[in-house]
Amino acid sequence: MEPKPLGIVIPVYNEADTIAETLRRIRGAVTTPHTVYLVHDRPEDTTLPAAAPFRGDGMDISFIENPEGGAAHAIRKGLRTAQHDLLLVTMADLSDDPAVIDRMVARMNEGFHLVCGSRYMQGGSQEGGPLIKRMLSRLAGVSLFWLGVSPVHDITNSFKLYRKSMLEHMEITSAAGFTVGMEIAVKAIRQGYRVAEVPCSWTERTAGQSRFRLFRWLPAYLTWYCYALRTAITR
Repeated sequence: MEPKPLGIVIPVYNEADTIAETLRRIRGAVTTPHTVYLVHDRPEDTTLPAAAPFRGDGMDISFIENPEGGAAHAIRKGLRTAQHDLLLVTMADLSDDPAVIDRMVARMNEGFHLVCGSRYMQGGSQEGGPLIKRMLSRLAGVSLFWLGVSPVHDITNSFKLYRKSMLEHMEITSAAGFTVGMEIAVKAIRQGYRVAEVPCSWTERTAGQSRFRLFRWLPAYLTWYCYALRTAITR
């Protein structure tokens, strides 16, 4: 069987309340042939039995265990394990809109190596979430864009589509939360890969518990923000 071009990597941690609707939305919106990878920290994760019926209903879903634990390691494990030309990272909490995934794939097929879902470009939106988190995220993304450092408005968003061949030539070191996406984006820019964006909507979760820890992970985000600024200075 010919391998499917798209792997959808979803880090999960007890997402029994939201995973069924997440998978229904993906199945209904994404026409690009794909495999979904649910990356979990332990076999007892409540996400797995909630997702199992979709495997029996013809949806191509694989479970990947992440022994190191944590969101950053889950994303890295999924990107490393999934063998597809294109790899998308999205969340299981219904915050990302899968309706734009086919558009991201189409953009990638124009010759890009990374396509970012952007809340802060024209046509994008963000609803809910802590005010300080929204402000800092927007400030980081928009400032790097207007300073000419980044070609995209939303560099901190985890909702990104990667070309596997690019990832295979990049060392990824992030171990803090969801900073992996920002690390890959700023390194892709520095290394001269082609980076694009499409507008997306983001909605704060209404079920389950968020794993986002702003103040614990803020130093890591600042590290990659400064890395991006140094990229512009040394060009």
